[in-house]
Amino acid sequence: MIERKYKLKRTKIVATIGPASLSKKKIRKMILAGLNICRINFSHCNHEDAAKIISIIGELNIELNTHVAVLGDLQGPKLRVGKVSNDNLLEKNQLITVQHGNGVSDKNNIFINYKDLANDICVGEKILLDDGKILLRVQDINDGKILCIIVQGGVIIPNKGFNLPNTRISLPTMTEKDYVDLLFCIKNGVEWIALSFVRTGDDIIRLKKIITDHNGKSKVIAKIEKPEAIKNLKAIISNSDALMVARGDLGVEVPTQKVPVLQKRIVRASRKNAKPVIIATQMMESMMVSLSPTRAETNDAANAVFDGADALMLSGETSIGKYPTRVVRTISKIILDVEASDERKHFNKYLPFKSNHRYISDSICYQASEISNQVGAKAILAFTASGYNAQKISSNRPDAHICVFTHNRKLLNTLSLIWGVFGFYYNKFDSTDNTIEETQNILIKEGIIRRGDFVINIASMPIKEKGMTNMLKLEKIK
Repeated sequence: MIERKYKLKRTKIVATIGPASLSKKKIRKMILAGLNICRINFSHCNHEDAAKIISIIGELNIELNTHVAVLGDLQGPKLRVGKVSNDNLLEKNQLITVQHGNGVSDKNNIFINYKDLANDICVGEKILLDDGKILLRVQDINDGKILCIIVQGGVIIPNKGFNLPNTRISLPTMTEKDYVDLLFCIKNGVEWIALSFVRTGDDIIRLKKIITDHNGKSKVIAKIEKPEAIKNLKAIISNSDALMVARGDLGVEVPTQKVPVLQKRIVRASRKNAKPVIIATQMMESMMVSLSPTRAETNDAANAVFDGADALMLSGETSIGKYPTRVVRTISKIILDVEASDERKHFNKYLPFKSNHRYISDSICYQASEISNQVGAKAILAFTASGYNAQKISSNRPDAHICVFTHNRKLLNTLSLIWGVFGFYYNKFDSTDNTIEETQNILIKEGIIRRGDFVINIASMPIKEKGMTNMLKLEKIK
């Protein structure tokens, strides 16, 4: 079983499964070390391997009595350079031509996979290659060819991406490949789907419609990695089920020094709207080859926890790195140390809106968090069919453990992404008193609470109807 200390951490861990971790034995070790969500990166993972990952997680959830979720990360319209010759060193202040095509790139010409680039880009705008390592500025556009000056040189690497931070591209957010991958995710019951390069709230609406049209139940994560997404953040948050601060492309698309502030802004806005938020990219990158993280990486992970992020995400560290289990255990320890600190407890509280049709439920969830902190309650017991009250309670970041009971087994996996939430299957709900007594006994058996502890129970009355939350009960376990 999962070690108790890792089981009870509140901030969740997302880990990308790849060649270094794609086996039942390795995934099992990562779960025992504190892994909560397994990410499938469709930029690199084929459907055969993805199906294997989903099958393994299903088996391990049964064997370990866990609720590990699967996150399918769609590639999106990633712009890339194609083949490159050996004559590939770009020198500062030299001129170079950029154009669409399948030719071999060299120091004089770069061929890219975006046919409308010449129509979308303007003179004076920037082109960034290989996550910003190479910088070009557009000097002239003529007959589909873009003449650029090399502002920052370097070596062109095949199949590396390029970014257009100042350009409004005409590509759709979802590609044909994304559509195929999405149908695969829906068919296989993937709990979370991440949409790359989101620009507007409409991008999320269109994706959700496809999921609904195919009778899917997957929740949608909006990846924030473009300046346009920052401008439309309110609409994106409103229409998404969760957000991801994808700092890799975001740090290329906007000035690097703005990323820390944007990260805090996005986390705060997500919490205000009770939407889970993931911090991603280069979290523990040195541990791809090293047994321990750098001091800067440790501080970065800790600060994300201090900010109130729901989850931290590992990419190459667990997909192609040497020590996938060790990095999960390391970041679990960082999370636990921060969560034990008094410094973590200073979060803004967001009062419910009276105009919201869920005002009564929202008020109950808010007061549950407030009262639990006042009396030092060990747990808040929430009974739910949708998971809504779990998200609302979590957004207030109470000190108490948020223990959610539901008859919906699939929901238990979905809730694994949400800060502080621990899910339990329960399907009786015959009477309020019996339900409360039985679920408290479950938590005693699990070692989460003990006799003499204060607990808070919230539910809908009558409990059989599974309606909106309208009841709060504070009691001391006898």
